[in-house]
Amino acid sequence: MILLFVVLFPLAAALAILLGAPARKTALWSTGLTLGATLLLYFAFEAGQGGYQMVTSFPVSRDWNINFTLGLDGLSLMMLLLTALVTFAAVWFTGEIAEHRNAFYACLLFIGAGAMGAFASLDLFFFYAFHELALIPTFLLIGIWGTGNRQLAAWKITIYLATGSFILLLGLIMLYRAVPEAARSFDFRVLQKSAALIPASAQGNIFLILLLGFGILVSLFPFHTWAPEAYASAPAPAAMLHAGVLKKFGLYGLLRLALPLLPAGAQQYNMLLIYLLLGNLIYVGLVTIAQKRLDWMLGYSSVMHMGYIFLGIASGTLLGTSGAAVLIFAHGISIALLFALAGEIRQRTGTLVLEDLGGLGKLMPRAGLAFGLAAFASIGLPGFANFAGEVMVVFGTFRSGANPERFHIYQIATVLALWGVVISAVYMLRAYRAVFMGTIGESLGGVTDLRRSLRVPIGLLVVITLWFGFFPQSFVRLVTPTFKSYFAAKQ
Repeated sequence: MILLFVVLFPLAAALAILLGAPARKTALWSTGLTLGATLLLYFAFEAGQGGYQMVTSFPVSRDWNINFTLGLDGLSLMMLLLTALVTFAAVWFTGEIAEHRNAFYACLLFIGAGAMGAFASLDLFFFYAFHELALIPTFLLIGIWGTGNRQLAAWKITIYLATGSFILLLGLIMLYRAVPEAARSFDFRVLQKSAALIPASAQGNIFLILLLGFGILVSLFPFHTWAPEAYASAPAPAAMLHAGVLKKFGLYGLLRLALPLLPAGAQQYNMLLIYLLLGNLIYVGLVTIAQKRLDWMLGYSSVMHMGYIFLGIASGTLLGTSGAAVLIFAHGISIALLFALAGEIRQRTGTLVLEDLGGLGKLMPRAGLAFGLAAFASIGLPGFANFAGEVMVVFGTFRSGANPERFHIYQIATVLALWGVVISAVYMLRAYRAVFMGTIGESLGGVTDLRRSLRVPIGLLVVITLWFGFFPQSFVRLVTPTFKSYFAAKQ
């Protein structure tokens, strides 16, 4: 019942806000209680067991065999915890809203509820439906409350994500129909047992469609151009939720469906995935260095770091795939913190142009410290959760397809990915120097530091990334059983 509460309570709170309940108070209490309930799930979860735990199911359509089924394994629990943390922080960071205040908070909760439902669903129908629920408020948040050329950004993200969702729906239908009729089901557990019945000859086309659909949702190169513009135009809480949580839906879908159900298809298109993810790591990384605005730099940075997660997925090893899962969580926390701080800087200074900033470390020391820690985490400095995930991805990929006589494509991709670490260090440290170091601009003299109340969400996100940086086994022991059955034969 706790899992049912975690999924449905934010949805109920959003509806209550639309009906007139106090917006900020209701949103804070609902996200706080949801986070507390998610932590209860985390401590109650038995990490050593395989399969799904805490399963709850209600029949919806017996003719189509659709059931509202929720359940947890280590991967989905990790995603729920990420969603609860970022949603709570995003709501807390939301300041005064000039117009349609209730609708703004309701949209945030709808995104959180949609992500919660998608990650906890064990039914293919609700897995897709909950994600679609979260896309609509994203468009509204950018189009109504965004900045800059917000309407163009809102339509661009809508066109891209709607296209990705349509392609994904086509791939899910193909997957469902590829299973022999007697064994067809929307239930993930039944699909996993029936995966061996899908002919290897049919897996390639299905995997390619799923990769394309999920890839567009994740901003896989070259389908990435929607993300930086959307994040730069979005209100900070919306950017936190989409970059930190909702964009991870595509990665979760690849780990949950495409890899375990279509292993032959994954093997067939691994080379294509590697070539594309190198575009994220190298090309987008170089574009990130060239950015002149902090928000655009963070947007491109988010796209660039998706390459590491795709690399872990492409590795086809237990170590690399587990590292990708850890990095999903770690990146979600660090990028949410960076977008939150960027939003506060924009609110206080009125600009995020790097040349117009400088010296803010003297005026905003707490923001400078938090931004520095988040930047170090994003770079992959030891002691942060990102480092643990990236190390696992690098070692897991390098050992995949190892050939003692010559470098294989996996080893080449790993070496190039290490250059991505250097690129990320360049643009992050450059941005920190431009914003917080140097002389204070004349127009910035009246800037004040973060409010005392913001220490709670900032401290929470910083502590989380440090905790799982020093104790990565806390997550590794959760996600490893999920992938062990996928790749045990390859180890």
